[in-house]
Amino acid sequence: MEIIQQWDQSESEFIRKKLIEYNMEKLPDDLKTPNENISFIIKDDDRKIVGGITGNMFWDHLHIDFLWVDQSVRGKGYGSELLNKMEGFAKEKGCRLIYLDTFSFQAPDFYKKNGYEVFGILEDHPKGFNQYFLQKRLSK
Repeated sequence: MEIIQQWDQSESEFIRKKLIEYNMEKLPDDLKTPNENISFIIKDDDRKIVGGITGNMFWDHLHIDFLWVDQSVRGKGYGSELLNKMEGFAKEKGCRLIYLDTFSFQAPDFYKKNGYEVFGILEDHPKGFNQYFLQKRLSK
């Protein structure tokens, strides 16, 4: 037996794949949807990226990884447009749920304003702040 050691990215991917294989063995066939990465971006007139959203979809749900809008265009509704685009895509694909996490210094109120509900809070993480976990149920 070898000593436990820190792994590189390719070895981490091996662990991820093995857990997915295990999960797929346990799930009923109707839930075995492929893992799909999704992203949408906004570019300005100079073709510079000024905003974007990324997510990962599987098992009839979508996890939003990142939503970013450049400071120069914040407050103009682009964040909501990106979120709505992602939600529309999730609905088209038959997702039942979208979930995400955000920090108190980021945008929990933005997500609440867009119909997301807090289902968990990790207090004092990072120190002095809170991490919020939010969800939005989609009608099918």
